[in-house]
Amino acid sequence: MVAGYCAKEYAENGGKAGDLAIVSSDGALPYERPPLSKGFLAGKDDEKGVLINDSEFYRAHDVELKLNTRVSSLDPERKRLRTESGEELQFEKLILAPGAQVRTMDVPGASPDNVLYLRSLADSKKIRDRSTTAKKALVVGGGFIAMEVASVLAGRGIETTMLVRDARIGKALFTPEMAAFFEQYYADRGVQFVKETEIAAIEKNSVARLKNGNTVDFDLLVAGIGVQAVTGLAAEAGLKVNNGIVVNEFLETDSPSILAAGDAANYPDQLFNKRRRVEHWDNAVSQGQHIARSLLGRQEAFLHVPYFFSDIFDLSYEFWGDFSAADRIVHRGDLTTSSFSVWWLSDSRLVAAFTMNRPDEEREAAPELIRSRRILSPERLRQGPSVHDAAS
Repeated sequence: MVAGYCAKEYAENGGKAGDLAIVSSDGALPYERPPLSKGFLAGKDDEKGVLINDSEFYRAHDVELKLNTRVSSLDPERKRLRTESGEELQFEKLILAPGAQVRTMDVPGASPDNVLYLRSLADSKKIRDRSTTAKKALVVGGGFIAMEVASVLAGRGIETTMLVRDARIGKALFTPEMAAFFEQYYADRGVQFVKETEIAAIEKNSVARLKNGNTVDFDLLVAGIGVQAVTGLAAEAGLKVNNGIVVNEFLETDSPSILAAGDAANYPDQLFNKRRRVEHWDNAVSQGQHIARSLLGRQEAFLHVPYFFSDIFDLSYEFWGDFSAADRIVHRGDLTTSSFSVWWLSDSRLVAAFTMNRPDEEREAAPELIRSRRILSPERLRQGPSVHDAAS
């Protein structure tokens, strides 16, 4: 995604044809990842519909594509890459966007045949194909990927169970009240929950034996248990790595000719005064575009409010910011319905917001209030006709 959006931004804003090459171990043109657990998985989108740019775009702008190509080594001083096939590639500037890889289940009996993961277009195709004949699905995980996959499978009429190791779904994001709403929403649509346990072993390729002693039968098992940044190439090349590839405010590594972006980039977030690595679509898009502008001569610090969205069943929600330092939570709307918003404050300043089926002014205000760091009245934020009324 970083590569696709960087190429698009560069080409459409005066970049010289022939300047760019994309080297990717994936066999597909750069594509959007969100549809892989939403529209594409549900069969509503086709492969062409998820591409960031079509093949004609790359031909028209003379962007060289080296797909199905895995890089084995990087030499920052000589400005060279070597591929597994032995080819050597020279660069003036290199953008590292290796992304993240799924965490896999390490339990007896687990194999690529009976446990599927969702990361690539090929992964989504495999799950989609298997789901056409599945009758019982087990989705492992309680985060947004697991929730999206479970909603698609249940929407297809598959008997779906979610196995969540925590006491509630979405623990990393949802307040207890939010989790209660979503659990009820899923239960009303046939999804069953098994909580506070994990898989101990997989037996007969279709039975999950749990640590609490129970078993769950399945003919489709999808695990969404998180990802980890891909940093091996950068580390072996001597670049600084610490929870991702470490970059400065301009997304530059400690090698002057190499930048990094996307899931693997650990950058200084100047809005929240902390280092951050973000594994979401909006971050990859924004950083890819930012680097393209840098290549075009616009040297600016990357300043961005973290954001992501999710679609589940017939609901869509959005989230901005970082609530890790919040000391107060304010709800607007009715959390027993599908229209509410949640606002996290720190020292009376907005640090994060969640909206679902709310007026546009709430969606528009959320990132603006986070950036501005204006003092807000929690009472007016909760009860006022407009969130802007909360600003003093």
